[in-house]
Amino acid sequence: MPVFGYLAIPTKGAIATLCDDLRSIPYCEIIPADNRDILVLVTDTPDDPTEIALQQQLKGLSSLQSLSMTFGQNDEQQPESE
Repeated sequence: MPVFGYLAIPTKGAIATLCDDLRSIPYCEIIPADNRDILVLVTDTPDDPTEIALQQQLKGLSSLQSLSMTFGQNDEQQPESE
């Protein structure tokens, strides 16, 4: 289950649009900053293919200027190295 945290910076004047855009996307939760200039975005997807699709959807948002990862964790079991 991939979980990621980001700082999301909207394009100029598009904070409300970015909030609406992100709220409409499954697996996304937003927390507006007190100053309203940035958002904290937390994503929690069930598997890697869903995470990849979500990343593509986020890249296509015209209201999003920048997305900076602050945390990432994938709880899926990784094969043990020899």
